[in-house]
Parts: sequence; structure tokens; C-alpha cells
Amino acid sequence: MSGTRRRPPQRGSSGSRAAAGRGRRRRTGVRKRWIDYPRAGRTGPRRWLPSWRQVAASFLFCVGAVAAAVGYAYATITIPDPNPKALLQNNVYYWSDGSVLATDGSVNRENVTLAQVPADVQGDFIAAENASFYTDPGIDPQGIARALVHMAEGGNVQSGSTITQQFVKNTYLDQSQTLSRKFKEVLISAKIGASMSKQQILQGYLNTCYFGRQANGIQAAARVYYGLPVEKLSVSQGAFLAAAVNEPSLIQYADTDPTARARAQARWSWVLDRMVKTGKLTERQRSRVAAAGFPTPRKWAPGSGLTGQTGYLVQLARSYAQAHDPGITDSGLSRGGYQIHTTFDRKRTAELAKAVAKVRTERLDPAHRTADRNVQVGAASVDPATGRILAVYGGPGYQQAHYSDNADTSGVPVGSTFKPVVLASALQYGAVLKPGTPPAPITPSSKFDGDDGIQIKDRQGNYVTDDKDPTGLLHQHNDTTHRWGYISLRTAMEQSVNTPYVQLGEDVGYGDVARTAKTLGLRPESLAAPSAGFYIGTSTPSAIRMAGAYATFAASGMQADPYSVTKVTHNGSVLPGFTAPAPVRALPAAVADNVTDVLRGVIARGTGTKAQALGRTAAGKTGTTDDYRSAWFIGYTRQLATSVVLFKEDPAHPQLQSLAGVGGLQKVFGGDIPTEIWTRYMRDALSGLPDLPFPTPASLGAGSNEPGMPSPKPSPTRKHADRPGKRPTATVTPKPGQQPTPTKCHAHKCR
Repeated sequence: MSGTRRRPPQRGSSGSRAAAGRGRRRRTGVRKRWIDYPRAGRTGPRRWLPSWRQVAASFLFCVGAVAAAVGYAYATITIPDPNPKALLQNNVYYWSDGSVLATDGSVNRENVTLAQVPADVQGDFIAAENASFYTDPGIDPQGIARALVHMAEGGNVQSGSTITQQFVKNTYLDQSQTLSRKFKEVLISAKIGASMSKQQILQGYLNTCYFGRQANGIQAAARVYYGLPVEKLSVSQGAFLAAAVNEPSLIQYADTDPTARARAQARWSWVLDRMVKTGKLTERQRSRVAAAGFPTPRKWAPGSGLTGQTGYLVQLARSYAQAHDPGITDSGLSRGGYQIHTTFDRKRTAELAKAVAKVRTERLDPAHRTADRNVQVGAASVDPATGRILAVYGGPGYQQAHYSDNADTSGVPVGSTFKPVVLASALQYGAVLKPGTPPAPITPSSKFDGDDGIQIKDRQGNYVTDDKDPTGLLHQHNDTTHRWGYISLRTAMEQSVNTPYVQLGEDVGYGDVARTAKTLGLRPESLAAPSAGFYIGTSTPSAIRMAGAYATFAASGMQADPYSVTKVTHNGSVLPGFTAPAPVRALPAAVADNVTDVLRGVIARGTGTKAQALGRTAAGKTGTTDDYRSAWFIGYTRQLATSVVLFKEDPAHPQLQSLAGVGGLQKVFGGDIPTEIWTRYMRDALSGLPDLPFPTPASLGAGSNEPGMPSPKPSPTRKHADRPGKRPTATVTPKPGQQPTPTKCHAHKCR
């Protein structure tokens, strides 16, 4: 035996290590987990406290999850269509001088381009709302956080939104204050900021802001607060409007409420300070603005837009625009965006309304005289050279629930004011004085039977019938039984004798008279059917159309269709189809000028002598209808043609009533109240303009007389009484105290 010993196993062997591992597992009692929470090997509260590694991991996980969610939302969200209400605008109507006549529409907004907004005014809004507008991506997290802190501390409500966010809220979203809406606002703002230019965003923002006083957008605000287009706003006024955006419900009353004014003034001053801080104004400029004082807005009268004559003017322009462009529909107008430039003269419209009011006050007393109630006036004034409708009087106004435009209403017979149409037709086409013969020439000196109650023959020589006459035949009447005998057409016009013009009309023929009426601008649908009464005014053209017809006489036969709109734009684009109508030859100059010469006699020595108070060269014609249901005066100078109609209608029973007793008069004639209104208006409307003579009428040659006229007896005083172009030296005049003779036709109830 060698004598050596065997050594025992060492503890460092593998068996010993395994045993040690088993011992540790026995001590902990658990296996290692992916997320060690609650924490193993800890007891008490420490078991529930996460480690710093767990905190960091959780934070990074949340940030990543939020970033992923936001990224996904940003990638999937789309810019929605604008809210329908955000697209609504008003329609703006302009006087002929370019000032605003009225606006209409459910939303008071008129969009403008950014180029129309002065740079200083743009600077006001940027300084007040979003100084970093041109550099930020469309959202401002710091601003949102700052606004939240400010509100938490009890300060004033602040939006914390950029101009881009406010544009998105106004245009694409609603005004609700929810987290989901705010989240959408931020995401859409980021997309808008990446897809639209800053200029487009600022323009959209300025057009969609609400400023109070029912004004949406900066153009509406400029008009309602300062009566100016946005292009003329000053930096000071722009600062006020920038202040109004912040608190519109209060600042809108800065014209009358001391609290609102103080708040507006403080905010206005703050905006100017911000302008200096952001480099938009220098200190010197700021001082000059302050020295000029706070730009107090003008008085606000809610709901006063379509009062007085405004409603009728808007209605007239709107109808004209729709008639000349089928694309301008009611639904399109309800969405707005139209700018309609009219022919209406602001000064003359006011003068016409003033003349009507003055005469009504002086002549009518509805409180004490029953006959004076429900008396209506309509009037229209037209430029003879162009056809521009310069003024209308449509009634007492929409504010009195009178919506029918008396100046544009067809339904009131024109009476003897139609006689010049018959005369013009006779001078141009002649008259068949004997059956089977060609038309004979007619001049103002041609003589016809003017006696009352005569029988009328047609062109075939047959007596005109009348079912209401016991004899079955028409016996044409005048207003009096005065025996005129055979008188010239000139004298018959001056004294408004009916019988010569009824017979003349029958001799000329309905076709030619109606053709002349149409060439003068009277609408076919307003012309009465063939009858004896047609020639003395049973037709019912509007006051506007009658003024246009007489304007043709004033323009020596050149007819310019009356029109009320010169230009229409929609969202800044000019629409075609509104070129002014070109004047056309409607009558030979010799015919028109001879008619004018005759109508001058109506004012000089006939039924229209009250118009002499005008003190100018003028021509015109009175008209009165059966039972005095309407009374007219239509007159003109070279520069202006105006028609005035008086009638009576109970709103509860829309039919014409007799004017008898109105103004305390037993009979109401066109030569009375209507002529007085015409004269007052024309005196003011023509103030400052020269008194222009009418052209000397050319001779029409020898005229023919109605068959049966006795041979004239020599009379030195009447030798040249009815020569064309010369005033008669002696005329047949009514007896002292005798009323002018209105037209009267038994068969058709027309005088």
C-alpha cells in the first residue's frame, strides 16, 4: 500500500452551486416576473411603490402611446366641408354714388379679399390675437396652457387659440366647449396650417369673426360700426374692431353704455400697445393715434335696414337682377354674396319721399276726415337720356306692413295720361277718316267733335256698341256737358276732352295705338283689350313705365328702357348681362317733339296749370279715371321725367275706391294733389340744373279734320291758333269755376 489518503469533495463544485441556487429559491419563494409589480421581496407600503425604472418606462410608454394615437388621428382626419352657415353672406345694395343702400340676408356678412383690408388693420388683429401668426404652425400649445392657467386662477375667459384655430372653429366646427371639439380643432388647424397659406387663413379668419351688432366678418363690422367699407378703416378703428372680437356682446354697446365704452376703450388701448410691442407701430405713431381719441362707433339701430323707401328699392333691384340673369335664384340670394349696384339717386329719393310727406300733411287729415284714409301714392322718376330709374316712392314703407310697391304696381288705370300715346300714334301712322280710304295725315291742329254724348264710329263706319246704353250704342261722354264743338287735338289735350281722342283712337286703330304704346316701353300685358275706353286710359301700366314712356317724348323719340341695376358681382366676380340698355328710336323726332309741344300747353293753359309753380320749361298731362278711382300727373323736362299717381285702397279689401271727398274735394283730379307732389319734387330734384328748352318741333304739314266739321269762319284772333310748333293766341277754355275734364267712358267705366 502506498499509504496515500483520498480527499473529500470541494464545496466549489457544480453540485454545491446547484444546491445554493435551490436555497435561494427557497428563500424568495417566487419566480422572476416580466413586470415586477407589486414588487416582490418588499413588504408594507414599499411593495406598492414603483421603482424609478418602472416610472421611467411607464412615462415613455404613455408618451409613445399618445404620440402614436395623435399621429394616427392626424393621418386619418380630413378637413371637413365648411359649415353651411359659415358660407352664408348678405347681399349688399348700393346707391348710384357707391354708398350702401341696404343689406339683406339671414347672415350679415360680405366676404372681402385680404388685399382690401389695410395692412395696419391686419396688424391690429395679429397683435391682439396671435403675434406669432406668420411663424407658428397653426397651433400654440403654450398659449393653450397659459389660457387654462389664467382661467383656473379666475381671470377672464381666453381662447388660447391661434388665428388659425379660430378660423377652423368658425368655418369648420361648432362653438361648443368640449375636449373632443378642441382636439379636432387642434388637429384640423395643424393640417390647415400645412395646406393653406397664411394669407388665405387670415382672410378666412377676418371674414368669419363675429363682431357683435349682428355683423359677421370685417366688412359687415366696418359698415355697422363706422359706416365705412373696410378699405377706409383707420388703424384706430381697426384696433376697436380687434377689441370687439374679444367681447362682442358687451363692446357692441360702446356707443351708449358707459360700462361697455370703458371696457372697449381699455381693450382698444391694449391693442395699440400690443401693436407697438410687436413692431407694427412706433411709439410716435401710437401717440398720434391716442391724441386723435377713442374712435367711438356710430349709433346702432337694430332692425332698421328696410324701412322707408329702402324696401321698395331693394325689391325693385332684386327683381331686375333676377329677370336679367336666370342664375340669380331665390335660393342663391338666400345664401348671399351678391353686390348689386343700382341707379337710384340717394338725394332725389329722399326729395321724392319728402314731397309726398309734405303734401299729405298739408292736404290730407285721416284722423278727422274718413275720406282721407287708405289714400295711396306711387311715383317714379326716370332720366330721359339713359332710362336710369333715379327715384321711386312705393308707399309708407315695410315698417308699416305695406309691402306692395305703388311705383311698380300694375292695376291702376292711367286715364287721360294715355292720350299722348294716341296722339303720337296718329301723328306717325295717320287715321282712317272715311271707310275704305288710306290713313289721312293728322297734326295737333286737326279738329274733331268735342261735344258730350256723341256717338263713336269705327274704321268701317259702324257705330260702336255699348250693352249698358239703352240704345245699344256707345254715347261717349266728357265730365261736363259743355259744348266744345269741333276743337283741335291740341285744345282737346290741354282741356282733357275725351270725345275727340276716343274717335281719333278708333280712326287710328287699336293695332297701331298698341304698337306705339309698346315702342314707348309699356308692357303688353298692361294694355287693355280693344275697346273705346282703351284710348282714354283703361290700361294699367305702372308709374315707372309711364314715366319711361313720357321720357321718350322728352328725348325726342329715343326710348331708353327704364332700368335699376348697373352691375352685379357675386363673391367678387362681375356677372354678365347688366350692360345699360341702349336707347333706340321709338318715334320720329318730329312726332315726339310735336307731342311735347302740345303737352307744354297742358301746363301753360290747361288742366296742369299748377305745375307752372316749377318755374321751368316743362310738359305734362293730367289723368283722372271713372268715379275718380285714380288721379295722375306725368310731366317732364329735358333732364327728368316723373309720374305721380294717387289712388285709394283698403288693405283689407284690395280694390280701388273712389277718391271723391279726399282732401275735402268733391272731385279729385290729376291736376290737383298729384300735380302738387310732382311740382314740389321736381323743384328740389332739378335744383342747380339749367332750364333747358325743348327742341322746336318740325312741321308735320297740313293735317286732316274729322269729316262733318263745319267750314271755319274767319277769326283774326284764332288765325294761327293751332299751327304746329306755335302756341295758339286764343283757345277755348273752361267756364269760370269749371273743373278740368277727366276721361270718361260709359262702356268701360273710364274717365
